[in-house]
Amino acid sequence: MAEFEVMYGNQAIAEGAIAAGCRFYAGYPITPSTEIAEILSDRLPEVGGVFVQMEDEIASMAAIIGASLGGLKSATATSGPGFSLMQENLGYAVGSEVPCVVINVQRVGPSTGLPTKAAQGDVMQARWGTHGDHPIIALSPGSVQDCFDLTVKAFNFAEKYRTPVIFLADALVSALQEKISVPHSSELDIYARPKPTESPEDYKAFAFTKGGVAPLATFGEGYRYHVTGLSHDEKGYPTEDSALVAQWWEHMHSKIEDNLDDILLYEEKQLDDAEIALIAYGGTSMAADHAVAIARQQGIKLGLLKLQTIWPFPEKRVKKLTENVNCIVVPELNFGQVRSEVERLSAGQAAVVGVNKADGNQITPAEILAEVTAQLRNTP
Repeated sequence: MAEFEVMYGNQAIAEGAIAAGCRFYAGYPITPSTEIAEILSDRLPEVGGVFVQMEDEIASMAAIIGASLGGLKSATATSGPGFSLMQENLGYAVGSEVPCVVINVQRVGPSTGLPTKAAQGDVMQARWGTHGDHPIIALSPGSVQDCFDLTVKAFNFAEKYRTPVIFLADALVSALQEKISVPHSSELDIYARPKPTESPEDYKAFAFTKGGVAPLATFGEGYRYHVTGLSHDEKGYPTEDSALVAQWWEHMHSKIEDNLDDILLYEEKQLDDAEIALIAYGGTSMAADHAVAIARQQGIKLGLLKLQTIWPFPEKRVKKLTENVNCIVVPELNFGQVRSEVERLSAGQAAVVGVNKADGNQITPAEILAEVTAQLRNTP
């Protein structure tokens, strides 16, 4: 039976990682994610896991790749500057299909920026920060409950689709305290990494399946395979054969695109009759949710689409929404990184406007409602 506990966001992320089966963490302290490392330095040894403080974020990313290949569910946590340092090894994990979770508690940037202030400026970096035309999964928690639940999802997705998953939190939810429901371990749906059933001679660690992945053998258990950042064949050996490279790319993209019904997570509120909709994510979604409640009290038909999966972007749902409302307002702590995606999908079908800040201050329900009422005045 689930228990109710008061937690703050970073604590819920750490406990969600433990519940999901994370048994290895490597990281370097950086505000505002440091509490995740502090908690896991205590909690991991209690459950037979390993915590290592690394010399920097580059090494942290390399360490969790190695630990994952050694059979452990692994994670690291950082913020903007550290996330930048991780990008090369993140690309290696994508290309070599190594499951792991990278937690980025966003703060104001660029560079050192405002280290203790919240932002959502790493959305596009999460999608395109590493090199190459690669697929990626990125989740964004909008509450402390999300911090726990979506962390479990992040580890499940990483294992199920053999990919790094970016957990794109922000300093609003990381420091927020709420009462949450913590399921008993027997109630959690935890995805266990499947083991290969074929003989070591027949094993293809990188089989080019469409819409799926090969089981990942643990190093040291009798299955020999090659891991490289180069384009490779199904055994992992480097190749420049264009036909094989094309098959690899089809596999890499189809394992995500063919499973969108599982990967795309979002919540809807008051959208059935909405004339104006909000699209929000992360900590900003709390203000958006409150704005909807106030608007409805005032007789304004406002609804909310709260994104929990940011990448891949929920294109079909957003496009359908642009066909059913007059205007979409996108509040976010940047200058329009998600708004640009909504504008692309709307293609003029609905007006798309933003409520934007990047000064370290959160967006308030009043600021969202001011934009909503302004749009209502401009609607014929």
